[in-house]
Amino acid sequence: MFFHKLISTSLGIGYIGKGAGTVAAVACAICWYLAWAGGYPPVVYSIIITLIILIIGVWSGNVVEAIWGKDHQRVVIDEVAGMCISLLFIPVNVTYVLCGLVLFRLFDITKPLLIRKLELLPGGWGVMADDVLAGIYTNILLQAVVAFKLF
Repeated sequence: MFFHKLISTSLGIGYIGKGAGTVAAVACAICWYLAWAGGYPPVVYSIIITLIILIIGVWSGNVVEAIWGKDHQRVVIDEVAGMCISLLFIPVNVTYVLCGLVLFRLFDITKPLLIRKLELLPGGWGVMADDVLAGIYTNILLQAVVAFKLF
């Protein structure tokens, strides 16, 4: 049980309370930047890391839902997964990482374009799926920014 609480709260960030999702996304963005600043992240490693976070997030989300209830605010591993998806295949520099962070949080908080409906999925899938889609939308916009050299 301790393992799932640790994972679902992203090493305890979820216990912060209000704003924990933003703190988790910021922590992820900082780690991503520090790991791969100055170029593109290695495709295989970044995909594997993202998939592991996603799979473990669904698993832990299922377990802690029985304790804390549906999509409890302490569960922030979904923000970490969504932030990773936001930054996949994007050059790692301060501008793109910050832009990704802002766009991801905007999509995650406002939940437009079917994102809110994904929260209705059962268990860990409902916890993770809305942030996955927010990350996908963010990544699509960032790909356009990179392709058209808007920043």
